[in-house]
Amino acid sequence: MRVLGVDPGLTRCGLGVIDSRAGRQVSLVAFGVAASPADEAIDQRLLAIADQIGRWIDTHRPDAVAIERVFAQRNAYTVSGTMQASGVAMVEAARRGVEVALHTPTEVKAAVTGNGEAPKEQIARMVARLLGLDEPPRPPDAADALALAICHAWRPSTLSPTGQASTAAQKAWVEAARAARRGRRSWVAA
Repeated sequence: MRVLGVDPGLTRCGLGVIDSRAGRQVSLVAFGVAASPADEAIDQRLLAIADQIGRWIDTHRPDAVAIERVFAQRNAYTVSGTMQASGVAMVEAARRGVEVALHTPTEVKAAVTGNGEAPKEQIARMVARLLGLDEPPRPPDAADALALAICHAWRPSTLSPTGQASTAAQKAWVEAARAARRGRRSWVAA
C-alpha cells in the first residue's frame, strides 16, 4: 500500500509518501512541503496548496491520502486555515478517486511511538528510525506528514485478518481512536 500523508497548513503543508508491506515494514518514497506565500489572498493560497497536493497525488499515485484531523487549537485563524488546507487535500484526493482517511494527532502519536502524548521531537525521531533515515525529516511538517502516512498504513484493520492489535503501539492507537470517537476531544468554538 502506498500512502500520502498530509499535515495541513497554509504556509507549509507537510507531505510524505511511504510504501507499506507486510510485517509493518515501511519505506520512504518522498517528503516535502506544499507552500504558499503569507502575503497572498486566501483563495490564491488555497489554490497553490491544492495544485501542489494534486501534483503529488499524480506523481506518486497513492492508494490512500491520510490527513490530520484538527480537533482544537487556541488560535481561530490558525485552525481555520488548517481546516481549509485539509479540505483542499480531500478535494484533490476525491477528484482522483483516492481513499481519504482522517487521523487525530493522538492516534498518530500512539501509532508511531506507542504514546498518544508523545512530543513532536520523539515522533520525528521515530519516523526517521522506522524509515531508516539518519536524521528526522525536515521541516517538521514533513516528518508529521510521514507519521500520518505510517499511522494510516498501520491502522489495526490492515494489520491482521481479525483487526486485532498485537503490539503496544497498536493497542495505544486503538484506544486513541476509541477516545476520539467517544468525543473526548472537542472542537474549540471560534
